[in-house]
Amino acid sequence: MALSIRQADILDLARSEGRVAVEDLSRRFDVTVQTIRRDLAELSDAGLLDRVHGGAVLRTGVANIGYDQRRRMNEAGKAAIAGACAAAIPDNSSLILNIGTTTEAVARALLGHRNLTVVTNNMNVANILAANPSCEVVVAGGVLRRSDGGLVGELTTHVFEQFKVDIAVIGCSALDEEGDLLDFDLAEVRVSKAIIRQARRAFLVADASKLGRTAPARLASLAEIDAFFTDALLPEDLAERCRTWSTDVVVAGAAL
Repeated sequence: MALSIRQADILDLARSEGRVAVEDLSRRFDVTVQTIRRDLAELSDAGLLDRVHGGAVLRTGVANIGYDQRRRMNEAGKAAIAGACAAAIPDNSSLILNIGTTTEAVARALLGHRNLTVVTNNMNVANILAANPSCEVVVAGGVLRRSDGGLVGELTTHVFEQFKVDIAVIGCSALDEEGDLLDFDLAEVRVSKAIIRQARRAFLVADASKLGRTAPARLASLAEIDAFFTDALLPEDLAERCRTWSTDVVVAGAAL
C-alpha cells in the first residue's frame, strides 16, 4: 500500500502514542471525520493499525511491543495516569507494583510520598523508588527478564505470597471489550494473579491504547479491580460493566 502523506503522519502518531482518535486527527489535519475514518480503514486493511472505538491502535500481532518503544509511547498520558493513581495512595501504605512502563510512571509519582513499603518484581521500579528515602523497597526474587527488567517465575510468586499489602498497582498488555485484562507472558500472568490475591485493593493503570488490543493470556477481569486509572473515556458498554462491578474508573486529565 502506498501511504498518503496524511496516512504516514497518522501511522507515525500511532507509533509514538499507541492510539489515535478520530476527532483529534480531524482537528489536527483539518479534514472531516469521514476522511479520517477512511484513512484508518485503509491503514487497518493494510495490517498497520487495528480499529477500536473512536480511533485506532498500533497493530501488535501476537508479540508484545519492545520495551523501549513502549516506554516512549504516550508518555504524557502515562504521567497523568500515574499522578491520579498516586493521589489515591495515602502515605504509610504498603504496596505491590508489578512489571510495566505505566507502573514505572506510578513509581516516579510516588517519590514525594512518605513511609511507604513497596514490594516489586520490576527492577526499574526499585531503582526509581531508591531515590525516596522514606520508602522501603523489597525486590521479589525470580528470573530476570532482560528485555524490561522484570522478575518472573515460581520464586517471584512465592515471595509475593509472603505479603498482604494495602494496594496492588498492576498493568496489562491489552484490555478487551468484555473487561478482561490480557497479557503475552504466562509466567508474568501467574505472578500478577498472585499479586491481586495478596492485596486488599487492586488498581489497574493502563492507557487507552490497551483498549481493543489482543493478547493470548487472560490475567483477570475488571470485576476483580477496585479502581481503573486510564486517560480516555471507556466505550459505554465497558463503562456500564464497570458500574455493575463497582469498579471505579478514573480518567486522568479529562474534564468529566
